[in-house]
Amino acid sequence: MRMCVLLWEQPGRDKDLAEFEGAVLAMVPDYGGAVLSRETVIDRAGGDPLEVQILEMPDERAVTAYLADPRRDALPPRDEIIARTQVLRVTSVNPRR
Repeated sequence: MRMCVLLWEQPGRDKDLAEFEGAVLAMVPDYGGAVLSRETVIDRAGGDPLEVQILEMPDERAVTAYLADPRRDALPPRDEIIARTQVLRVTSVNPRR
């Protein structure tokens, strides 16, 4: 399953969001997943997210386990850094061969 994750930072927390996401995305391979793309939005217009990620996970169970990873407890509280998250299930229109 492929997901597009859109992330908005709390005011003034853009660097913290990058660090937090670096830590949690490093866990993705432990659940059989892959980070296909991680981008920062430049020239943001009102309402645009700060970060856009494309993740691939084997199934919903892997996603649930990844989100419940106890290593996250050692990180700063997510809601202090991330104001909003939107997850879209996506498929590639140009599948890899």
